[in-house]
Amino acid sequence: MAADFSRPGSLYGAIDLGARKQALDAQARREAAAQNPAAPGAAPEIIDANAATFTAEVVERSMGVPIVVEATVPRAAQVQEFSRALEQLAAEAKGAWLLARVDVEANPELAQALRMRAIPTVYLAFQGQLMPLFEGPLSEPQLRQAIAQVFEQLGVALPPPGEGDEETPQEPAVDPDLLAADMAIEDGDLDAAAQAFQRLLARQPGNEEAKIGLAGVGLLSRTLDLDPSDVLARAAQSPADVALQTQAADVELLGGQVDEAFNRLIALIRKTAGDDRDKARVHLLSLFETLPADDPAVAKARRGLASALF
Repeated sequence: MAADFSRPGSLYGAIDLGARKQALDAQARREAAAQNPAAPGAAPEIIDANAATFTAEVVERSMGVPIVVEATVPRAAQVQEFSRALEQLAAEAKGAWLLARVDVEANPELAQALRMRAIPTVYLAFQGQLMPLFEGPLSEPQLRQAIAQVFEQLGVALPPPGEGDEETPQEPAVDPDLLAADMAIEDGDLDAAAQAFQRLLARQPGNEEAKIGLAGVGLLSRTLDLDPSDVLARAAQSPADVALQTQAADVELLGGQVDEAFNRLIALIRKTAGDDRDKARVHLLSLFETLPADDPAVAKARRGLASALF
């Protein structure tokens, strides 16, 4: 049975997990993007960082969104055109990255810590790491090309520049790979969604939303060609068939029968041994990953699993 990707408000379309956190987060992102239009001529947010705030406002904040750091002397006439061009690119990015500015004349200790050799020097803060990008006031075309290349290498999609920006909805400052995965799932493109989640996990190995999303995509991929009624009927006739029982657990979870799916595999673990038991255990653990770690159903099933194993 093919999954129905047309249902709104659900991260996976066909998976009905009620008010599960993953679906709500995805829906909130879409609604925020639709309801947060950019004001005509609105200036980008510029983080005014100094020695006291640099760690919190730039380094720590970069865990959620990339930050381009301009270390400069704002009063110097020769850098002002460059600074305006950088602000324009930040406005065009619509939250895909933020701009931070450091007045190194007012913060000489920060300039020393950054090991500056020229004014301006531009850095990138990304996932808590600070790296130098280039020195000197580039022309606007050079600057645009340099910024585009940096984010292309990082796999971060930037909105294309164009006219009519005042009518373009401003995306919320969320990870672009997470948004790409949401859109791919809405379009029914599971391969593209999996790739987006994998890119995010490569950058943020502990990202729970990416882990949940990738596990959910795997669940959908395994069940796309299954007839739930047929699978459940055959599983009822063969309670010790590990392949059938794991398929049945998949279709139950897909239909929102979370406890039933988990209990089925726990019962299978109790009655099997050796490789069959291990296959059932590993499959159950993979289904846990489709839900937040603090989901009550997962906590309950983990207790059941421990009881079945020991």
